Amino acid sequence: MGEINVSSRDLGQLLADSTGTPATRPYQEAFAELADTYRGRPVAEILPLLRRAADEALLGFTDTDLREQAEAIRSGARYVLRVRVT
Repeated sequence: MGEINVSSRDLGQLLADSTGTPATRPYQEAFAELADTYRGRPVAEILPLLRRAADEALLGFTDTDLREQAEAIRSGARYVLRVRVT
């Protein structure tokens, strides 16, 4: 499970169903697409795609968080992200 702090004004960068209008594609949407497309692929192939999506959404995931997410996509496991809105 990962954990991230997001300000209330930046919540649209994370959630696809946010009522705000994000400047970039919401990370949740990018993650779901990667999960559908890259299941079973090597973590090393998924990791740079997740990193790019996180960078574009201006989210500060750690390398460990991104690696855990990539592993969840690879294995098809559920990934839980705890979001603290500040």
